[in-house]
Amino acid sequence: MEGTIKRHWEYMCNHNKEKTKILGEKNGDPVCDNSENKFDFSVMSYNILSQDLLEDNSHLYRHCRQPVLHWSFRFPNILKEIKHFDADVLCLQEVQEDHYGTEIRPSLESLGYHCEYKMRTGKKPDGCAICFKHSKFSLLSVNPVEFFRPNVPLLDRDNVGLVLLLQPKSPSAASPAICVANTHLLYNPRRGDIKLTQLAMLLAEISSVAHQKDGSFCPIVICGDFNSVPGSPLYSFIKEGKLNYEGLAIGKVSGQEQSSRGQRILSIPIWPPNLGISQNCVYEVQQVPKVEKTGSDLTQTQVDKTEVLVTDEKLSSNLQHHFSLSSVYSHYFPETGIPEVTTCHSRSAITVDYIFYSAEKEGVAGQQGAGVALVGGLKLLARLSLLTEQDLWTVNGLPNENNSSDHLPLLAKFRLDL
Repeated sequence: MEGTIKRHWEYMCNHNKEKTKILGEKNGDPVCDNSENKFDFSVMSYNILSQDLLEDNSHLYRHCRQPVLHWSFRFPNILKEIKHFDADVLCLQEVQEDHYGTEIRPSLESLGYHCEYKMRTGKKPDGCAICFKHSKFSLLSVNPVEFFRPNVPLLDRDNVGLVLLLQPKSPSAASPAICVANTHLLYNPRRGDIKLTQLAMLLAEISSVAHQKDGSFCPIVICGDFNSVPGSPLYSFIKEGKLNYEGLAIGKVSGQEQSSRGQRILSIPIWPPNLGISQNCVYEVQQVPKVEKTGSDLTQTQVDKTEVLVTDEKLSSNLQHHFSLSSVYSHYFPETGIPEVTTCHSRSAITVDYIFYSAEKEGVAGQQGAGVALVGGLKLLARLSLLTEQDLWTVNGLPNENNSSDHLPLLAKFRLDL
């Protein structure tokens, strides 16, 4: 029997000691408290490794003993982890459709979750699920996103996203909704153009769902397997809200491989105008110029003006988005500088899984240059510690006797001040 890996909760409330009292313990954890009007909730993001993908990529699991790779062994382990951590929101990737219908969904419903699922397109066998506790949230809207677009040659991959709008069940009538998004971006390290476009499509859907009547955005949590490493251009774009991709090699976008020799440079723009998404990662409202039938000169002028605007947009190599996003994890151990890893198999051990959340950044109202305010940013209370590659090889990597995916679950506890 292999040993078990030890993960512990890291509490983030210490940085604010003046305003924060630690009120006893709950389930052995310190409880950080500085507000009566608050809504606390936890989120898990977990790529559970679809059985079909495991079997199609068996070369990645040569280090594993065969019995630990069977679904009949793996699913009880995965369910045990989900029960143990008892998160209020689950964002699951690589959820195989037949297993979802027969085992995953019924098991999670019996634990008090409501489940929503979006299968990948193109008859692919898996997809993304978001499940939440009935006791904590009610469902306002379900918004699936398909990244495959038959009319856009670039977008010929079957990845998907799922965006839910959830209403916290709290005594405060004024609680804003929370937007939760989940995705699994394309793996192919050489196709950064597709990854960035898929991300822009997800961000456009989040913008549309999280947009409130007063022009601000409700709090946002984005989970998933982004198939990109910390510090890569794609990761930096999520965190910084902007990316100038001029001259960027297509294979450098996700940082998964070092060499960019012989790679083409990202085209400007990356995606064609008929996708209907601007360089600010929002849906474009197609403005049809109003033209009076009288006066052919007026018609000509208006058409010319429209064409000029389109040309200017095409030449911009600057991507932007309107959210102020932080990562739950810091990706390196502060004492040693050794990288944290979220996935580990025979070929690699890296971070590709993330939980991003909208936080009020100190000294910044809303997002730089975006002119959009954020209502009630989320406070990160705690996160479940990650591990080094060395830690994982002490238990024979992933999957193993106790951990039944090739990814680790990510967990965070948040507070929304009402």
